[in-house]
Amino acid sequence: MNAGRAAEVRNLRGLKNISWLSSRQLKRVAAELSMSAVKRREIIIDDKHSPESAYILLSGVARITCRNRKGDRTLVIMVAPGMIPGFPPPVPGISYSFRCEAITDCQIGTIDLKTFVEISLGIASEDFKRMALSYLGRWDLVQLRCANFMSCTLEERLALILLELSENFGIKDERGTRLTFLTRHKDLADLVGASRPRVTEFLIQFERDHLIVRDERRLIVRRDRLESFLAPAHSRPTATRETLSSVEIQ
Repeated sequence: MNAGRAAEVRNLRGLKNISWLSSRQLKRVAAELSMSAVKRREIIIDDKHSPESAYILLSGVARITCRNRKGDRTLVIMVAPGMIPGFPPPVPGISYSFRCEAITDCQIGTIDLKTFVEISLGIASEDFKRMALSYLGRWDLVQLRCANFMSCTLEERLALILLELSENFGIKDERGTRLTFLTRHKDLADLVGASRPRVTEFLIQFERDHLIVRDERRLIVRRDRLESFLAPAHSRPTATRETLSSVEIQ
């Protein structure tokens, strides 16, 4: 194996959601990948692309957006390096217009889905699809219908998304886990299905309760405190109008 291919295998091994593959499997995946560069703000894939290909974000940060019921494009998932999630199957009568966009300059690897499934699982792609559909059903329909999935409150949804972002995009800081990108209140509002002013309210309260730390426009997440906050016995402080005056809405 040449030096370039060895470097590709090492890169694949560092990706969270495919790191479980063996060295032999990673070598086969690397040999099958078609590489491409996508500039910041360009579309990586949308729901018009063939579902028969699998896409791997090798470097950079991306996001998946869709059209909401008002026709506005909204952020639904931040994508860290690794396999790019597939889009939900179409829903009759509803067009979500999903697409994956580059937030930074990105390096993309593309592989035929049938080949990837065969390398990873040793079974035919169609058999895997049938198994997955039988096991998972159409939970995507429930999630697409319900803005308040699992009856979480807005502040609980915000705490969950901060934990998710810190897991995927965080680096250790003496004060907690620092998010590596600028955190816009509008993006957080899209992710939790709320208005920007309401999200700002709770971020102010989270900061007052020392669940997060604001460092200019970067957020430092105190994961242990947020996890305690989400425990069944946690108290739920409510932000007031007076707290809004202490932090400018971004």
